[in-house]
Amino acid sequence: MSDLDHFEDLGFAKIDHSRKARNGFAEVVFCEGKTPEQVAQITTSILNHQDNLLATRADLDHFEAIQAIAPDAVYTARARVITVKRYPIRTIGHVAVVSAGTADQPVAEEAALTAEALGAQVSRFSDVGVAGLHRLLAVIDDIRQADVIIAVAGMEGALISVLGGLVDKPVLAVPSGVGYGANFGGVTTLLAMINSCASGVAVHNIGNGFGAGYMAATICRQIDQRVREAIENHE
Repeated sequence: MSDLDHFEDLGFAKIDHSRKARNGFAEVVFCEGKTPEQVAQITTSILNHQDNLLATRADLDHFEAIQAIAPDAVYTARARVITVKRYPIRTIGHVAVVSAGTADQPVAEEAALTAEALGAQVSRFSDVGVAGLHRLLAVIDDIRQADVIIAVAGMEGALISVLGGLVDKPVLAVPSGVGYGANFGGVTTLLAMINSCASGVAVHNIGNGFGAGYMAATICRQIDQRVREAIENHE
């Protein structure tokens, strides 16, 4: 087996220790649907091979199981994210995480913590939905400084189209699932975002803050690599 195909078979899970070599980032633990004991065994396997850990969709039982193995683990309950950071990660870029309303922040924070765990500098802009457009315009110059923008919204998702028309950076849109009955748990928001008239907008699945944070960090990593290559070639 090559270094790019190395995994550890725990019986109930095969831990992909070579993912960072193939994809740029190490494997992330998705806790939902796993028992605390399974999460603990997976965590032990991962931390035997690397210093840092990111676990998503975790509850308090998952956290307690991980904390028994890694006392330095940190749980952000609202985002349902667990992190272990024992080794500093070189900053690879700047991500702006923009959320329309306070109710959208759990998804936005999952995105922010994911991007940070993968090396991005993150700026958070909360409660800047278009129902009070002046709130967004007050921070738009700061948002424009980012390399990638993650925008999280519920209801009709109007923030995405407005934001997409104001920036020259990729906008990763995430429907939060927040809304009244006809919102259908975020389906209305998802469809509105997919049909956005603004260019440069890419849409993730309902509530998938992790996916947006991962994608944002991937874009930042590519930019970082190109910049470093340009500097090396110039020298």
